[in-house]
Amino acid sequence: MTGVAHAPQAYTLGSVTPRLLATSDLHVTYQQNRDFVADIRPHSPDDWLIVAGDVGERFDDIEWALATLRKRFHTVVWSPGNHELWTTKDDPVQSRGEVRYKQLVELCRGLDVLTPEDEFAVFEGGPDGPVAVAPLFTLYDYTFRPPGTTDKESALAVAQEAGVVCTDEYFLHPDPYPSREAWCAARVEETERRLAAVDPALKTVLINHWPLVRDPTFILRYPEFALWCGTERTADWHVRFRAAVAVYGHLHIPRTIRKDGIRFDEVSLGYPREWQPRGWTKAPLLDVLREGDAR
Repeated sequence: MTGVAHAPQAYTLGSVTPRLLATSDLHVTYQQNRDFVADIRPHSPDDWLIVAGDVGERFDDIEWALATLRKRFHTVVWSPGNHELWTTKDDPVQSRGEVRYKQLVELCRGLDVLTPEDEFAVFEGGPDGPVAVAPLFTLYDYTFRPPGTTDKESALAVAQEAGVVCTDEYFLHPDPYPSREAWCAARVEETERRLAAVDPALKTVLINHWPLVRDPTFILRYPEFALWCGTERTADWHVRFRAAVAVYGHLHIPRTIRKDGIRFDEVSLGYPREWQPRGWTKAPLLDVLREGDAR
């Protein structure tokens, strides 16, 4: 098993070159964001769309958004964010932890949306040749700690003193694992195994809701929030697994950085209070295999 699957393409002579587009943090609980999603359209019928987590909290909202997008794009690829994993009192689906994640995977499969549990599909239309499109699910383990702290307990104490506590602490349950960091460790181990199985001749597009490296968190307004933003265990994945680009969300700070010569694209829409000052009138879709750094 190579760990990748070639999805069928439908290119025609003279057609528009297909793009691998990406967005995240659609948060369709907000009506303005929902309206944005309703208006999303591909550039060509062969375009793929990456959705890097935080579609919403309720199963019905997640289903609506992904079903809407799947009708329009050749292929839709989803990685979960923390909000999909929340168990909130207003969601009729009250499952928790790993069971909830598996139910989301089955929801996506029913919609023909690719997930971290499916074989990595190969996008053939990249400017530098085919790439393995790898949706990941790693969670976080509290290793993006504030300076001067050496363990989870001391780091959380600093965050609490600063008044920064992620809502995950109340709504994201790790069942059946004893902790979120234990669940993270299991996810990292499984994901490493699957990435190692990818054909070494292929570059990859690594898609994870949480950034794979800590660098994007250095500009957070509240630096203590980095605790809930990733794990040091993925810090070299972009090099080890031949990333053409790494795609992430979560921070709601859409921008591009480079590390070890590899581009990291945050593709978040975010909350209306965040995108309205930017003057956005629609959800941006980033071409993650574009040439150069122009956005």
